[in-house]
Formats: sequence, C-alpha cells, structure tokens
Amino acid sequence: MKGRTIVLDHVNGLEAAAYLVDGKLDDLLIDDSDAPRPGAIFRAICDRPIKGQGGMMLRLPDGETAFLRQGKGLSPGQAMLVQVTGYSEDGKAVPVTDRVLFKSRFAIVTPGKPGLNISRQIEDEDTRDELLAVATEVHDDTFGLILRSSCEGADPEEIMDDITAMQDLAHAVLADAEGKDPEALTEGDGPHGIAWREWTGASDVVTEDGAFENLGVLDQIDALGGALVEMGEGTMYVEPTRAMVAVDVNTGGDTSPGAALKANLAACRALPRALRLRGLGGQISVDFVSMSKAHRKQVEQSLRASFRNDPIETSLVGWTPMGLFELQRKRERLPLARTLRGL
Repeated sequence: MKGRTIVLDHVNGLEAAAYLVDGKLDDLLIDDSDAPRPGAIFRAICDRPIKGQGGMMLRLPDGETAFLRQGKGLSPGQAMLVQVTGYSEDGKAVPVTDRVLFKSRFAIVTPGKPGLNISRQIEDEDTRDELLAVATEVHDDTFGLILRSSCEGADPEEIMDDITAMQDLAHAVLADAEGKDPEALTEGDGPHGIAWREWTGASDVVTEDGAFENLGVLDQIDALGGALVEMGEGTMYVEPTRAMVAVDVNTGGDTSPGAALKANLAACRALPRALRLRGLGGQISVDFVSMSKAHRKQVEQSLRASFRNDPIETSLVGWTPMGLFELQRKRERLPLARTLRGL
C-alpha cells in the first residue's frame, strides 16, 4: 500500500484512528471510555491549595480531582474554567490548565488573548494577506484568533465556518463559567475528531468497519506490545517504568568501526514514532551506544531534527554526566499498554 492513509474504525467498541504511511503505522489514537479527554473543558471548583508547590487541587464532576499547577490568587470554593492537558497516571489527579483554547482544523480561538495571528509555517505573503482578509470578515475581536497552517490552500468558506463555530462554542462555554457545582462543558475530541483536526495532509480515508484488521493495523498494534524497535541498523528497546521511560540502543551484530554512530542516528530517527505509537511521555532517558564526544553533537542535532515535526511537545534536556540523553515529553496520549490491558 503506497501513500498516506487515514483509517477510522473501532477496537473492541472503542473509537480508534490510525495513520499509515506506505502501509506502515505512523500514528495511532485509541479512545478511553473512562478518563477525561485532553481538550475537555470543565467548570471546576477549587478545593485546597498544595503548599510548597503553588498549585491547587480542584473538584471535577463524578468525584474526579484535577491539579492546576499555578494556583496563586485562588481560594477554596471558587469556580473556574479549566481544560484537560493530558492523561493522568494511575492514582493521580487530572492535569489541567486555566488557559482555555478552542481548537479546530483551521482555527484556534483564544479567550483573554486578543489579536489575529497566522501560522508562521505559511510563508507566502500573498497567501497570508488573503487569509487575513478571510478571517477579518468573521473574527469576533472579543477573542484572539490563530489561523493554523492547514488554512493554506483550504476553501475560504470552510475556514470562515470553522472560525464561526469555534467562536460560538467559546461564547457558550464562557457563559457557563459561573456555578456552585463542577460540570463538564465540552468532552474533548475523540480519535476520529483529532484525526480530522490534525492529520490534514493529502490522504486516502478509510471508514469501513473492520478496516483495522483488513489493512493490517491490528497486527502492527500487537507488535507494539514488545519493547524491541527494529531499525535496520542496530536495535532499540523502549521500556516504560513507573518513574520514567528507559531507551536502550545497541549495534546488534554490526562490529564495523562506524556501527555505533549508524545505530545512534537510526535511533534518533525512530524514537519519535516509537514513543508516539506507544503513547509514552514524561521523563525519558536514552542510553545511546558509546561514542566519541565528537559524535555527540551530530547525534543531538539528528534527534532535534527528528522531534521537530512530532505533534507532541517534547523538550530535549541534554546529556547527563553518565552519558545518557534526557527528554521531557508531554503526557497527552494514553499509554498503549494501559489501553491494551482494557481490550
């Protein structure tokens, strides 16, 4: 199978979406029937401050709790709007932010941050001017507005409809900000919605029931249950623990003088996909094959280039005194191992 394909299906009753490149699984989303989705907006009630951290514990509906990192100026019992930023670890509170955004395929509406901005990825000045004119026709300057890179080449009517829908949703949610009880105001996008919103490149879209099995997606998901990542040049093992994700890179059977550098560069290229498909985030430590310090800079440059186009926010922290490379990755995906336990 050549080209890019978006597959929308269900796995054991859970909504799922897969992105294939030449038949190879490149991205995967599987819903969780229990956890609040990233992007969901709640009216939360402040519960108690966390001393020493400056945060605030919040009450959500159905007995759920949330953690807001910046709780300065808040008091117990106060109602506020928050948005889920990622999935919580087992036994921990749901991570949220008070910087609520309304994000769709073409537009991001930003309450409290006025202005009209266009993605820097759209570089052509004539295109930017045309998009500015389109947005100005429907922009409600009560809110800020960001036009996403997917606007380039899109139908102006679709862009205006998208902007209007997000602004209407923002008005509706903000109108429900006050209240004595916690309440879910939006549920966040599921895998099919995220696929429409984020996978905007030219692709074939397959929606038939059973498409995951027919196109070999289920077999590729099963293979992700193991730690081994085949790279062609050397091997890599990705193993999540309670505290962190450990990544080990080996040369395999290659004993040539350049084996270490080849395996390490291959690992740099493969790591974003390996983490993305497994839904792994948090602290990540990579044990590359031992190499000269002269090669470290080349490996780090390759690693940064590989993560540049990854959709999940990842900070490349740097080398430790013991020669490990550390990353910090946002937990906005559900760990695949956790999902598979429930299937």
